[in-house]
Amino acid sequence: MIPEFQAHYKCPARFADFGVSDLRPDAGYFMFSDAVCYGRTTRHPAQQQARGDLPDTMVDVERDQQGLLRLPFNLSEVTANLRHERYAQVSSRRQLAESSSLRKLYYFMRPMLPVPVRRHLQKARLSGWEDIPFPRWPVDFSVESLMEGVMRLAVEQAGAEVPFIWFWPDGAPCCVMMTHDVESEAGRNFCGRLMDMNDAHGIKSSFQVVPEERYDVSGAFLERIRARGFEVNVHDLNHDGHLFEDRAQFLKRAQRINQYIQLFESRGFRAGAMYRRQEWFDAFDFSYDMSVPNVAHLEPQRGGCCTVMPFFIGKILELPLTMVQDYSLFHILGEYSIDRWKAQLDLIRSRNGLISFIAHPDYLIESRARGVYLDLLAHLQRLRDGASAWFALPGEVDRWWRNRAEMSLVDTGHTWTVEGPDSERAHVAYAKLERDRLVYRLAAAPRFTGVHGVSTTIAN
Repeated sequence: MIPEFQAHYKCPARFADFGVSDLRPDAGYFMFSDAVCYGRTTRHPAQQQARGDLPDTMVDVERDQQGLLRLPFNLSEVTANLRHERYAQVSSRRQLAESSSLRKLYYFMRPMLPVPVRRHLQKARLSGWEDIPFPRWPVDFSVESLMEGVMRLAVEQAGAEVPFIWFWPDGAPCCVMMTHDVESEAGRNFCGRLMDMNDAHGIKSSFQVVPEERYDVSGAFLERIRARGFEVNVHDLNHDGHLFEDRAQFLKRAQRINQYIQLFESRGFRAGAMYRRQEWFDAFDFSYDMSVPNVAHLEPQRGGCCTVMPFFIGKILELPLTMVQDYSLFHILGEYSIDRWKAQLDLIRSRNGLISFIAHPDYLIESRARGVYLDLLAHLQRLRDGASAWFALPGEVDRWWRNRAEMSLVDTGHTWTVEGPDSERAHVAYAKLERDRLVYRLAAAPRFTGVHGVSTTIAN
């Protein structure tokens, strides 16, 4: 049984029964159908760059004498390499180390730098991002494509539809999650107006608040956010860009962050500037993290988790950032429209994923940027009213995904039912092949109606 495959689909164990052939010792890039992968394979030598014609290992799938299908790679290893950014580990760590002095200077000067100067410095640092071949811009679906490739094999092996537990509650086709990182005193003071804007469109969100140094954080401020049905999370410790530089210093900061998690009555966290070392997350006490981008071409730390679905990092659930940040859209790409957001959103909807935004109150004070955000809210409101997505707070996504992880499919003899916490909101779905395409269908009409939306058959 492959645990990552079963955890992704929550299908019965017998449909996740695959073997692994002997692997070469060296890791590199390869393809599995249309998924870019990183890890060890059975036959192909490692490719150290995700460029050019990568070998497609789909042709190396074998069936042993017992009839067991054997994959030409270790699916658990490859999935972890992508989600945990291990393919980029060496280069990203070197990047962090080499930029340490520059980042210290930048964050020391940052409060005194006007946005145009910061924009110029950041554009210079991010130059060449368009030429990065992997992860794929603007959204990378490598993990989803990998899982779908293995599901195709499972369907062919079974000779029938494969049942699984649908990804989202009540049969929702996808999930939308809005978040706000509060970076300055001006941004903090704008939070009330931002909540008014969101409420006018019926969209709740979470606010990530910096606990130390940036601005005062009063209990009354936090309570005003919660009282209006919004969510409060912790945003770094002091947002100085150094949280993950040194292990000993990190552990001291993590202890203080854990204290603020309790003080703020929060369950979630996001690191400043999306800096991250996933192998250190076990020091945190929060329930979920939001610090890992799907594609990090426009972030200070390159890489990306290559998935649009939540995933566990030990005991912590990762809710990846899947949409370009507002700051990057306005000040790096120079775009003041929602066209790029709409294109990304449509791509992620087509793969039933998590559509997660960061919109900073600090950057929405300016009228032109605020107008674009209002356009986005209007577009999201139409999606919500048209029953096209589950709109949820990060904490709600966390609870659902943890409950789904505890669910199981039970064969009653004539049908499949779901057992476990929150199972009344779960839907049985089936994967099958139609004209050589993998297609998902819900076993029953979705309960996702009204403001919650309606799902239809999903095809990949």
